Amino acid sequence: MRPFGYERAATADEALALHEDGAVYLGGGTNLVDLMRLGVATPSRLVDVARLPHDRVELEVDGGLVIGAAVTNSDLAADRSVREGHPVLAEAVLAGASGQIRNLATVGGNLLQRTRCSYFQDAAKPCNKRDPGSGCPAREGEHHNLAILGQSEACVATHPSDMAVALAALDASVRVRGRSGERVVPLEDFYRLPDGAPDRDTTLEPGELVTAVEVPPLGMPSRYRKVRERASFAFALVSVAAALEVGNGVVTGVRLALGGVAHRPWRARRAEDALRGAAATEESFLRAAEAELEAAEPLRDNAYKVPLARNLIVRTLMELGEGT
Repeated sequence: MRPFGYERAATADEALALHEDGAVYLGGGTNLVDLMRLGVATPSRLVDVARLPHDRVELEVDGGLVIGAAVTNSDLAADRSVREGHPVLAEAVLAGASGQIRNLATVGGNLLQRTRCSYFQDAAKPCNKRDPGSGCPAREGEHHNLAILGQSEACVATHPSDMAVALAALDASVRVRGRSGERVVPLEDFYRLPDGAPDRDTTLEPGELVTAVEVPPLGMPSRYRKVRERASFAFALVSVAAALEVGNGVVTGVRLALGGVAHRPWRARRAEDALRGAAATEESFLRAAEAELEAAEPLRDNAYKVPLARNLIVRTLMELGEGT
């Protein structure tokens, strides 16, 4: 591991002042420290923001949430307002990592974690995400768990966060603070697809700090389902965050996002459009899933994700429909 400096910030303004070229913000460190040990991340300075006063979940009058970036994953999943008003979010958090990691990992860090693509994590191998222009050996190599949607010739990596998939389905936005002030970025605009700049996961500008996540009220049943290679502590092959509202046998409201299939949490807009006003039946759910997955471009060894995603969408929506 290369030498690096360390500073602990007491306020967001102090964190911004301490950030310089080569510096990285440190939350729980559950992803960043691993990347430093691998030689993939080599920051000149760590600015510790885990103890900033952004460690609360606030329930708004309308039922929405403001989640501080320093809230731990464990505290988020255990929060009553999250469990009762946005159960899909609590389920997604509990589906990710181990209890020990959730006790340390923060909301901000979870959103900013890097891909688990084996080529990205091996500093001895070429990777456009780590070294733009060096190539993407995953396209012809080991890619069984990589992207089938939104990928490019430059990168087929997937985003590993379970939490971010649920937040995508919840129409969440991210509060970001920089030297020029604060802005609020819809989650769909927060993450990038790999075209043009595969090394950039987000639309954050240099030095910007995530301070909170805003989640609007939901008001409909929701669920998170995840398929993985082993029962626990594994990243998603495919996951689904869904919310469904049915009236008189017809879909009146729907939210749907996929994980494990793209460079960012994948909001399934085509499926949602196909479902609104449709009968809440298995046939309608199947047609909607197929409409979303028409855009899939699987590689040699990950075509199994297409039927897996289709079946998981249908099963999750069926479970929600039966409960309404």
